[in-house]
Amino acid sequence: MKEWIIYLSGEIHSDWRKRIIDGAEHCQLPTRFISPVTDHATSDECGVKILGEESDPFWKDHKGAGVNAIRTRTQIGKADIVVVRFGEQYRQWNAAFDAGYAAALNKPIITLHDPSLTHALKEVDGAACAVAAEPEQVVEILQYVIAAE
Repeated sequence: MKEWIIYLSGEIHSDWRKRIIDGAEHCQLPTRFISPVTDHATSDECGVKILGEESDPFWKDHKGAGVNAIRTRTQIGKADIVVVRFGEQYRQWNAAFDAGYAAALNKPIITLHDPSLTHALKEVDGAACAVAAEPEQVVEILQYVIAAE
């Protein structure tokens, strides 16, 4: 049986990843979940920690973004399905970029967000195969897609 690789992109301030992973385990789905680095400080500091300090915040962020992009691009490339979560509290520009990158690679995308964000995310949702409001809906989509195999 095929192991499905699911990339979980997006906000890091809620338990949505755990809910999807737990739901897939409960349904005994043959899945493996991968994601970007979800510790905010680690992600922000990786570039200067590895490549050297920067006095200008722009170059600090530039280094971190480059190092993180190695992981993100590689993992999205491996993924069978990309789930992109947008939260209400912060603007997740990186998640929007991940969705665009996944779309460029012709990866199936599931967006996950509160319906109040529908207008702001209309272009991202337009590239998605499905738009979910709750992590449990993502699990149901995975169950349907994988069980149909």
